[in-house]
Amino acid sequence: HIRRERATSNICTAQVLLAVMASMYAVYHGPAGLTKISRRVHRLAAILAEGLRRLGSPPRSEHFFDTLAVPAGERFAQILKRAEEARINLRQIDNHTLGVSLDETTLASDLQDLWRVFSGDQPDFSAADLDSAVAEAIPEELRRETPILAHPVFNSYHSETEMLRYLHRLQSRDLSLTHSMIPLGSCTMKLNATAEMLPVSLPGFAGLHPFAPVSQASGYLELIRGLEGMLSEITGFSGVSLQPNAGSQGEYAGLLMIRRFHESRGEGSRDVCLIPSSAHGTNPASASMAGLKVVVVPCDEGGNVDLEALAEKARTHQDRLAVLMITYPSTHGVFEPGIRQMCEIVHRHGGQVYLDGANLNALVGLCQPAELGVDVAHLNLHKSFCIPHGGGGPGVGPVGVAPHLEPFLPNHPLVAEAGPSTGIGPISAAPWGSAGILPISWAYIALMGGNGLLKATQVAILNANYIAARLADHYPILYSGRNGRVAHECIVDLRPLKASAGVDVDDVAKRLMDFGFHAPTMSWPVAGTLMIEPTESESKEELDRFCDAMIAIRREIRLIEEGRYDQENNPLKNAPHTADSLLGEWDRPYTRQEAVHPLPWVRERKFWPSVARIDNAYGDRNFFCSCPPWGDE
Repeated sequence: HIRRERATSNICTAQVLLAVMASMYAVYHGPAGLTKISRRVHRLAAILAEGLRRLGSPPRSEHFFDTLAVPAGERFAQILKRAEEARINLRQIDNHTLGVSLDETTLASDLQDLWRVFSGDQPDFSAADLDSAVAEAIPEELRRETPILAHPVFNSYHSETEMLRYLHRLQSRDLSLTHSMIPLGSCTMKLNATAEMLPVSLPGFAGLHPFAPVSQASGYLELIRGLEGMLSEITGFSGVSLQPNAGSQGEYAGLLMIRRFHESRGEGSRDVCLIPSSAHGTNPASASMAGLKVVVVPCDEGGNVDLEALAEKARTHQDRLAVLMITYPSTHGVFEPGIRQMCEIVHRHGGQVYLDGANLNALVGLCQPAELGVDVAHLNLHKSFCIPHGGGGPGVGPVGVAPHLEPFLPNHPLVAEAGPSTGIGPISAAPWGSAGILPISWAYIALMGGNGLLKATQVAILNANYIAARLADHYPILYSGRNGRVAHECIVDLRPLKASAGVDVDDVAKRLMDFGFHAPTMSWPVAGTLMIEPTESESKEELDRFCDAMIAIRREIRLIEEGRYDQENNPLKNAPHTADSLLGEWDRPYTRQEAVHPLPWVRERKFWPSVARIDNAYGDRNFFCSCPPWGDE
């Protein structure tokens, strides 16, 4: 997705943290445990089905696993009323069929309650009475005969202590915010405070089904409406939808709304999307998904959108111009001075302006995006508003819109409250997207307040400019604004080092690991550079440690330039240095101490990389199976 106009996917945010939770469930239970759970669930479903048959409400199908479709006929409304009184939610498949799903939390007493709901009376039998008389309802031809989860990891950690140690062993291999700052430009790896994370585990939030009746989710709905209002006040947009569950989905939703707006005015032929060459790669991919034709607008030498080129392309495509997608502050880490002029040019030629809100954390409290003249923007709650962004997710990418686009906000066919009836339809499966993690951003904004949010933005910009100023005498800073300042991130240009010392961006990134730092964003948006974003979470002491590391690496590069280090055998080319690499004979032209303790403070804060240098490009092009061999091989 970072291949810009050649992008084929707009996905940049995965639900990876949720996937880890699911995979660890499988690790803990293992194949035997999961099979036991599934057999119990199916057994209860079969007993429930037999009881319903005896009560005159046979399920629609003889074959099932954990879910039954039960025709209710004229008793439909009565059954639903009794279910509500019993605090049971049944799925309404159609106007006369009800759905029931069981899981590992289901008890025999739940079956008794369901039978009473469907029949209106207490049945004269129990689950134990039916158990011996009930056969399984899975056809023989659909039964799996091959093993599941054969990898040793699924067959090793089935006690709480062993599982705890396994998880700790895994996380100890990762360099996280518990070790040092993670200066990934564009990813905004700020602190996710414990106070903000705790509400996610509260039963009222964590235990609610996405399609629970709205009448049973009044607290959640209050939080959702409150968060929408907060974001509306922060951005200046009159309408906000929380449904998109990633920034990429927010882009897609915004573009669909713009297309629907043009269609409502009889201008459905507008299908040209102007995108600066500096844009996030998700932008052109989202445009292609929305059926738009991408036209790239070049940038000038300062990294800003070329206003003359924009005006020329807007004139050329004025009959088909749909939208300009712009990032502000720009992907080059500066506040584009011509942002209002860009909006005016596009509007004059009949188009709309979409703002990529990936860098909103440089605007909050200082400027409302709506003031700039844009029509729609997405906001990355997983970046600017503290939802964890580790491993690429999970994410929430809500959209904010100007009044003329409000009628086209996302909605949902099953929940009228999710959006306007004239909306574009659902963008994600659930009516409010990843609602389970919305309490994090709500708590963050509520705890910070207006003054706190403003200070966070100011400190984030200050931190980025501090790093740029400290590194400027050692590395070229690629872009800056009119006053020589950057926004919330800065781009360090390493390209000259390739010619002078044979050092590339990979070498610097790997060497940073020896100092205990995660590498900044590499070779994006400009190849051969590092894009550094410190966020407001980091203290001056941490910023200085990072700058000291970068300056020390520059001194090592100078030794290569002076011929005192070989271009192929030096601390950068051999980095990162693992504990195993120190064992045995040492034939490198620098000491072990220089390798692993390059600065005095590294010793007490040492993070040991688990893996030494690998050939990234070869690994990307050649797949290796790390699974145990099949059969007896």
